[in-house]
Amino acid sequence: MRVLLIGKSARTDVIAETLVRSRRKPVLFAAMDAENPGVMRRSKEFCVAKTDDAEAILAFAERVEPDFSIIDPEDPIAHGVSDALEKKGIPCVAPSKKLGQLESSKSFARELLRKHGIEGNPEYKIFSSSKGVENWLTELLDAKKGFVVKPDGLTGGKGVKVLGDHLQGVEDALAYCGEVLAKHASVVIEEKLEGEEFSLQSLTDGVTVRDCPPVQDHKRAFENDEGPNTGGMGSYSSGSVLPFMTKEDAEAAHAINQKVADALRKDTSEKYKGVLYGGFICTARGVKLIEYNVRFGDPEAMNVLPVMKTDFVDVCEAIINGTLDETELRFENAATVCKYAVPEGYPAKPIRGALLEVEKSRARHYFGAVSEKDGKYVTLGSRAIASVGVAPSLSEAEKIAEEGVAAIKGPVFHRRDIGTQALINKRIEHMKRLRKNG
Repeated sequence: MRVLLIGKSARTDVIAETLVRSRRKPVLFAAMDAENPGVMRRSKEFCVAKTDDAEAILAFAERVEPDFSIIDPEDPIAHGVSDALEKKGIPCVAPSKKLGQLESSKSFARELLRKHGIEGNPEYKIFSSSKGVENWLTELLDAKKGFVVKPDGLTGGKGVKVLGDHLQGVEDALAYCGEVLAKHASVVIEEKLEGEEFSLQSLTDGVTVRDCPPVQDHKRAFENDEGPNTGGMGSYSSGSVLPFMTKEDAEAAHAINQKVADALRKDTSEKYKGVLYGGFICTARGVKLIEYNVRFGDPEAMNVLPVMKTDFVDVCEAIINGTLDETELRFENAATVCKYAVPEGYPAKPIRGALLEVEKSRARHYFGAVSEKDGKYVTLGSRAIASVGVAPSLSEAEKIAEEGVAAIKGPVFHRRDIGTQALINKRIEHMKRLRKNG
């Protein structure tokens, strides 16, 4: 069994680990935007190439002749790399470019839900020019709903701006919409939702949808959810529901993912094959959809893949062959906490080129934006190393994750509050208040 993995991050590292621990003992080949110490150690051979360059990826694939491939990030999907691989007879655990619009186009996702009457949409409007924007912003404010401005395209997770967090009023929002429309065909403006966010990463062959445990990510750079947004400073999971969720919340999110897979198949006659990741929010009015991603989350992959009990190679084959209905997706009954060590100055002015050492601990370490030199790690400017604790309880998993970050020596910082009871209690109380008043 030969597997081609396309990626570049700590998420790619955990996918690589999950593949190589398979009883099938696959031989791993990796194509990466930059050298990743963890992926390199797990691979028989790797190449460094732009992962959204279909020609470069195909050249490597044709040489190593994989039985199947997995595309980790969204950019290669949006640039048609999965289509190119499939055309050459290399099955892909990733959707086509057309179905990948679920992430690459915010309007595509919103309109799909609207067309098929799938619950979960907030109030929204799509604009291809500034005409009517001010009226819609004012209408949302008058209804005491607030607003969120989203570029209709990929922005590396950093394009969404929210009233109160990034935008102070209509004037700010109009200026930002102007910036967005200079780069993108359209902009989506939605009502601001209040609640607690969670990620539901489902695996699907386009018909059957199997869920991973829900995860909560923490985007803010600093403790107590302060500071600028980041790609994600850490995350936690605790089995089939998170502490602030109900069983009905998880079922509602699953139902939306299932209906979306069905709607895509109906509209395009194509089956969505890969990770269908819904970013959801529990509100007083039920579960709403924030956005879709067409791959695992980073850091959320670090919460679900280490506790997956089903053989991941079997799961990948079932996705490709359309037999996921015959495969049960099983996970350890465990809690997980992931904390990222990031360079000092991150995200605005991160230190690059600093040396890190990683001592042994009970935590699992996954390598992100670092290179390796003489047994030490060199920061590249983004999230450096993820520390993951897995344990029967959240409190123990948090201790292990914290121990793992303490083992990373060098000019880095992390959020100590992720996975702590104090922060989780705030989430629980927040939802109690909303449900009571809603």
